[in-house]
Amino acid sequence: MNVYDLFNNDKAESDDTRQSVVIYFNYDHKNLEPLHELESKLRIELYNTATGELEGHQMALDLLDGFLYLYGTSAEALFKAIRPTLLATPFMKGAEVRLRFKALENNEVSEIEFILE
Repeated sequence: MNVYDLFNNDKAESDDTRQSVVIYFNYDHKNLEPLHELESKLRIELYNTATGELEGHQMALDLLDGFLYLYGTSAEALFKAIRPTLLATPFMKGAEVRLRFKALENNEVSEIEFILE
């Protein structure tokens, strides 16, 4: 085994166990500063709870709406860790949240969708 194989195997194992939280939100701000502030807070929460990672965001060109992408070994634990921060963020009110679960035994994927209130 070489170093390349070592890193390749780690990535494959983590992809098998990753679950996700995807958040669609209305934004309507003139710049990305409020979003970057939220992302910083989320990264701190995720680091402190060791529940996952914020992979990033995707925004419409007109900044009217966007998505946040988060990954971890438990979508439920991930959402529970970030929920208070999301609720304290005005532009997250009414956001659509999708928790995606993957069963390790049979690789089946299930999802739960709800509105953040």
